[in-house]
Amino acid sequence: MKQNQIKKVLILVTILAVPGFLYYLLQDKGKNRYKPLPFYGEKVVAKTFHSVRGKQIPDTIYHQVGDFKLVNQNADSVSLKQYEGKIMLLNLFYTSGSSYGVDYANKAIEGFLKVYEKNHMVNFVSLSIDPTVDKGAVLADYAKSISANAGKWDLLTGDSLAVKKLIKDGLLLDALKTQANGQTKFDYSNMFVLVDINKRIRGYYEATNQEALSKLDDEIKVLIAEELRNMRDGR
Repeated sequence: MKQNQIKKVLILVTILAVPGFLYYLLQDKGKNRYKPLPFYGEKVVAKTFHSVRGKQIPDTIYHQVGDFKLVNQNADSVSLKQYEGKIMLLNLFYTSGSSYGVDYANKAIEGFLKVYEKNHMVNFVSLSIDPTVDKGAVLADYAKSISANAGKWDLLTGDSLAVKKLIKDGLLLDALKTQANGQTKFDYSNMFVLVDINKRIRGYYEATNQEALSKLDDEIKVLIAEELRNMRDGR
């Protein structure tokens, strides 16, 4: 009987100790030691340097999402400047017909909104891959149906070429609209793209994969911590 009690106590102590141990690893005397998120896209070594513990380290220029001029569900003009100082979570969508992938992604954003609704550092952006259809009243009605409030969750559309450029060159995603047997078909990258305040891509996550969404939730928090640390350090 005593051995069973001892085992139970040891298990309880272990369970209670793990959070404290993880906290110690993360903080390490007040300094975050979490693994930083990667950077995606082309990287170029610059001719400038920065100092780390007395060593001169070459700066790296990372791929950045380029500026754009589109409109949201309120017909307001939107550019990248609107998201200055913001972490962005972007994805692709379309309104015509029913799509499991689009519906799942929308539900995922609704879940994230419950967590980050009052966090002014995080903004959600859904970009239409069918801008010839998704405009004006269509986009406004769709936004109401999914409770997408402009300013926090923007649904963007606009000139087809501008949209295509943002998808391909900015987000490094693919989207193709085709016709098959008289029906419109969309083949696109159903991914969430995590972008930091400097508009660098820090992660891709499959929008219909629950494990990927859990990872995304964790990595949003990591990115928030990183940005706050950089602000504190004046980076």
